[in-house]
Amino acid sequence: MPTKIDAKKCNGCGECVEVCPVSPVVYKLVTIRKNVKKAVIQNPEYCIDCGACLNICPADAIKKEE
Repeated sequence: MPTKIDAKKCNGCGECVEVCPVSPVVYKLVTIRKNVKKAVIQNPEYCIDCGACLNICPADAIKKEE
C-alpha cells in the first residue's frame, strides 16, 4: 500500500528522511516557504514498506493508504 504524508500535519523535522533505509530515493525535505520545510515522497514505487517512517513521525503525519 502506498505511503502518504499529510502536509498539514508534517512539521518538517526530517526524521522520516533520516530513518528511511532507501532515502533519499523515497523521501526528501523540500522548502515550501522561507524557513518552512515539509517531507515529500518523491518515488513511492521504491518504498520497501518497512514502516520505519510510520513509527518515527512525531506529528503522526505519515499513513499507509488503504
